[in-house]
Amino acid sequence: MAEQTVAVIGAGTMGNGIAHTFAQYGYPVTLVDVSTERLDKALHTIAANLDRQVAKGSIPETLKDATLARIRTVTTIQEGVRDADLVVEAATEDVTLKLQIFGSIDQAAPEHAILATNTSSISISRIAAATRRPGQVIGMHFMNPVPVMKLVEVINGYATQSTVTDTVVALSQRLEKVPCVVNDYPGFIANRILMPMINEAIFSLYEGVAGVEAIDTVMKLGMAHPMGPLQLADFIGLDVCLSILRVLHDGFGQPKYAPCPLLVNMVTAGRLGIKSGEGFYDYTGGPKNARPSARFRV
Repeated sequence: MAEQTVAVIGAGTMGNGIAHTFAQYGYPVTLVDVSTERLDKALHTIAANLDRQVAKGSIPETLKDATLARIRTVTTIQEGVRDADLVVEAATEDVTLKLQIFGSIDQAAPEHAILATNTSSISISRIAAATRRPGQVIGMHFMNPVPVMKLVEVINGYATQSTVTDTVVALSQRLEKVPCVVNDYPGFIANRILMPMINEAIFSLYEGVAGVEAIDTVMKLGMAHPMGPLQLADFIGLDVCLSILRVLHDGFGQPKYAPCPLLVNMVTAGRLGIKSGEGFYDYTGGPKNARPSARFRV
């Protein structure tokens, strides 16, 4: 597939990282977003991340230029996917929006195209049902930051063809990623295990068992996690964490997946983590100088 074309739908954090990675490994990429402002910001972010790679010596300057030259931007799905062999949707984690997007992709993409979603929790089978080609729909869940993180969670929907899975696994390996194939149940594997842990950390804070720094330090030093669960929640986005927990709670109907009231209140108040400047930590001095939010300081 090295000579073929990839379309990425959505120019946010995940979308620009996915576009960056495919282009870096030789794939012509069309990055699609309704907002020209977001597309311009995405290209700026990709260029800055490539500059960091050059500065670290991980890629040569010539590869930076070649990567950027492989990315074109458009503002309509119809134009973006009409010549695509693989489409990767990386829009907001909203099921209604994703169903609308997949209906549009299905209408415009070539018959042979594989349609992948970067969803972190929404049912692949449900997304596939919005198309006329459910056998060609699959989950391709990259981790953030995409150019750095090695894992790709490859999720089979109920109807996904084995040849499609094999193609996506091989493609992930060409990107020097490690694909792990899982089946389509709420949260898949990554978030089915991660989100209850994050939720329990929030409950521990909510119930006064320990403070923000203590909870994160225990998990970093005691469990060898590179980042504590509360800081990780801020990094993911508390709104995203809440959305995934609700998918788990609705999907399994078990109270153990019910989101902590503190998380619900924080999202309602707009305290979403790094992207809003405050979550469990205060990021007004930048992520490297984060300290617990004044609300949670002991």
